[in-house]
Amino acid sequence: MIEVSTSTLCKRHDPNAFTATVPEPVAETVSLVGQDRSREAIQLSASIRHDLFNLFVTGPAGSGRHAEVLGILREHAADRPVPVDWVYVNNFDDPQKPRALELPAGKAIMLRDCMQKLVDDLANDIPALFESDEYQSQRRLIEEEVEQSQETAMAEFADRAQSENIALLRTPMGFMLTAIREGKPLKTEDYGRLPEQEQAEVDEKIARFQEQLAEVMREAPKLERQGRNRIEQLNADMAERAVSARIEEVATELRGIESVASYLTDAQADIIANAELFLKSGKDRNDGPFPEAIRKYHQDPEFGRYAINVMVSHAENGDLGAPVEMEDLPTLDRLTGRIEHVSHMGSLMTNFTMIKPGALHRANGGYLILDARRVLVEPFAWDALKRCLKNRRITITSLAERISLASTITLEPDPIPLSVRVVLVGDRVLHALLVMFDPDFAELFKVQADFEESVDRNGESSAGMSGLLASQAARENLRPLNAAGMARLLDEAVRIAEDSRKYSLRVEALTDLMCEADHYASQRSADVIDAADIAAAVDAQDRRASRIRDRMHEAITRGTILIDTSGEKVGQVNGLSVIGLGDYVFGRPSRITARVRMGAGKLIDIEREVELGGPLHSKGVMILSGYLAATFALDVPFSLHASLVFEQSYGGVDGDSASSTELYALLSALSGLPIDQGVAVTGSVNQAGEVQAIGGVNQKIEGFFDICAAKGLSGKQGVIIPKTNIDHLMLRPRVVEAVAAGMFRILAVETVEEGIEALTGVPAGKRGPDGAFEAGSVYARVEERLRDFAEQRRKFGRNKQVNSEEGTR
Repeated sequence: MIEVSTSTLCKRHDPNAFTATVPEPVAETVSLVGQDRSREAIQLSASIRHDLFNLFVTGPAGSGRHAEVLGILREHAADRPVPVDWVYVNNFDDPQKPRALELPAGKAIMLRDCMQKLVDDLANDIPALFESDEYQSQRRLIEEEVEQSQETAMAEFADRAQSENIALLRTPMGFMLTAIREGKPLKTEDYGRLPEQEQAEVDEKIARFQEQLAEVMREAPKLERQGRNRIEQLNADMAERAVSARIEEVATELRGIESVASYLTDAQADIIANAELFLKSGKDRNDGPFPEAIRKYHQDPEFGRYAINVMVSHAENGDLGAPVEMEDLPTLDRLTGRIEHVSHMGSLMTNFTMIKPGALHRANGGYLILDARRVLVEPFAWDALKRCLKNRRITITSLAERISLASTITLEPDPIPLSVRVVLVGDRVLHALLVMFDPDFAELFKVQADFEESVDRNGESSAGMSGLLASQAARENLRPLNAAGMARLLDEAVRIAEDSRKYSLRVEALTDLMCEADHYASQRSADVIDAADIAAAVDAQDRRASRIRDRMHEAITRGTILIDTSGEKVGQVNGLSVIGLGDYVFGRPSRITARVRMGAGKLIDIEREVELGGPLHSKGVMILSGYLAATFALDVPFSLHASLVFEQSYGGVDGDSASSTELYALLSALSGLPIDQGVAVTGSVNQAGEVQAIGGVNQKIEGFFDICAAKGLSGKQGVIIPKTNIDHLMLRPRVVEAVAAGMFRILAVETVEEGIEALTGVPAGKRGPDGAFEAGSVYARVEERLRDFAEQRRKFGRNKQVNSEEGTR
């Protein structure tokens, strides 16, 4: 057993080790300290060209994972080529299956603008062309030729009929044939006076010319059809002239792209075939540079067929390198894109211009950062992401379609080839679950970057941490920290790490502390953040979160919760525990009592019996039971019946940090030696009697100290901790000052023997050559009591057997 020195209780930083004031300007981004392993993994995933080497980043929240990943990916993205552009265009053969076109970087916007200008110009050129004198004269010529052909055929027929004295008359009911006598049509009464032979001749001629007239009349629609065909061909020729001229004006660099050239050919043919659309639009044009009826496809959907739907574009002089995208809400639609609909006449309508890109489209050719938990909780998002990564293409599927809720007509756009490196950020438990339960995960995410929670405390890491924190202050636009302020902030980094030999890498918590300290510095009109500002921020954070702790301490000081800080009691020890409320953890003492009697070797853990004890606590009780059985009265049956309980504990108890405390209570109850109630204990124990390290040692010590201080420090109070926890000490100044003044003690032990000696003031005792413990020692008393229990049990068993035999007689 040793008494921990004051210098060991809180190993503070020397302000003289830092510059007087942090120099300015400070780099806005500094790599995290102690994350070399994670950085190498990120570098590998970012640079390797093989597919499916996607990255899963794990580690504690607030460690700066997102910022570090983002910084490294941006460095690599700057050296990678700018990805190609992608657009969707109309499939003129099958509008339900839009075509995806790949274009060089920066050309998508150019193509869209060119097509807008093309349609805009044609909306003016085609109506003007069809109103021109050239077109009108050619059309009139065709119409006149058709009309002339019809008249010529009719005139030739009339001449043939007249040569045989048959006249062609036009009546309101149509054409009629009649005989001619003396240059005049033959009347009905005159026809009746003709001889029968002449009547027969007239009838024969009229019947014959009726057939010829019918044939002439049948030829008229053919002539009109031929005329219409000629006019349609004229319209096509005129439209082709206008469209071809405008197509030729499209930039050569666009027409040189194979996919664009193919599309322009199809668009040209469709515009020529539907030139009447432009004639209709020309009747009601507005004054804008691009007619609104054409621009707004939902007002006139026919013109939307020539639009260019830009899915992703990289301006030639804009973004340099590959994209780095972050999606905060990774739903199915926001990952893979969506197809929107509009209501029209009671129906939901859509077309290729209503296809919207997702995060995979924007990140294609680069990097995409996602929060793993958010992806997994969104319906079908995880499945869609895996499918796209495995197939290496982006297929747009709506959520309504996946769950069969929508019966409207939708689109089947061409899938877009996918080349992206996905980075998932999550916790270690989530990573382990995915490895175990998702067979696709290991195939798709081959690299893991596991961020450290702490880094060794040395000169190099101290310089690195100070540079990192100074960088964070500059990025948050805070005042710089002077040397004392930096030293005090690094003290808190050690405190958060719960290890005097390490720094915590929870950069977010330290940044929050600096932000609050900057506020206090501003209140005193200071130019820098000093140690006092950091201390004020620490105290303020503690005060805001300490309401429950203060109420518990109040209950103890008022005697509502029974905790003794002076005097001696048999079978009673003050144990130390921690309570966590979110990020806030505080210590509180608990009274642990033990009661013993003769029995059959049963140790009752009351917490476990009432299902308030967790499995780790039950394990600790079983371990101390094994220690007792293997250490004392080895030559007689273990005849102890004991009970252990956390007094006034109404919630769950878990962890084995109280197992040594419970063992001390049992040893006191068995030996009959009282324990000093001014000393509290923490530490777990193994079956060999060695006291093992526990967590939350600083909070446990401070919790008991605050109770002792409230009740009055006597100089005899203190705490017993495992010796292996000495390196974890980073106590608050109030405790260190009390220890320095001799008003409080902190003892460190390695074994149960050292602990029981400190608590009782009596030697634990060792076995001599005769196998017996030293007379008067704690262990000698314990063994003697256990032997007495065994003897009582033996006598009780023999008496019971005698009484049973007498009853049988």
